[in-house]
Amino acid sequence: MERNDPRSRSDAYGSRINRSHSPLLANFLPWFSILVASLLPIFALASALPFVPPLGLLMLLAWRLVRPGLMPIWAGVPLGLFDDLFSGQPFGFAIFTWSLVLITVEIVEARLPWRAFWQDWFTAGILVASYLLAGWLLSGGEPTIHSLIALVPQLVFSILIFPIAARLVAMLDRMRLTRWKAV
Repeated sequence: MERNDPRSRSDAYGSRINRSHSPLLANFLPWFSILVASLLPIFALASALPFVPPLGLLMLLAWRLVRPGLMPIWAGVPLGLFDDLFSGQPFGFAIFTWSLVLITVEIVEARLPWRAFWQDWFTAGILVASYLLAGWLLSGGEPTIHSLIALVPQLVFSILIFPIAARLVAMLDRMRLTRWKAV
């Protein structure tokens, strides 16, 4: 057999022919990962200080910043509704703030001619800080300097964990776009 003979190709290359993306996995994995991230803070141990970051919001931001155009701008409403059911914030808080976050990211991306990861991290940090401060003010508790200082560990941890969320989203995106054998 000659070198260019199609029969001499290895199975590794020939097995990629006639494969396509799974539409179910490609369409629902981003939404499902955000819903799971919204549920994860429920399983954290109770403590006197808020420490667990808003994982659902971090995953939403990571999907929106790592894969622009994948999540529609209206995704903040149903995903925020789900988060409102489990977060403990007043009902409608996540719906409103997640929608504002997605609109803000859309405006920021329309104005920047180029992007880098540090810009995404800075944008996510500002938006998560705004989200936590709005939650602190609207939670129904008395906003004092002591409760603001108690919010700092959660804020710092949320900002520092964003690169991990972005890396997880990149890994999930590769899994989302893997090719599955056509039946």
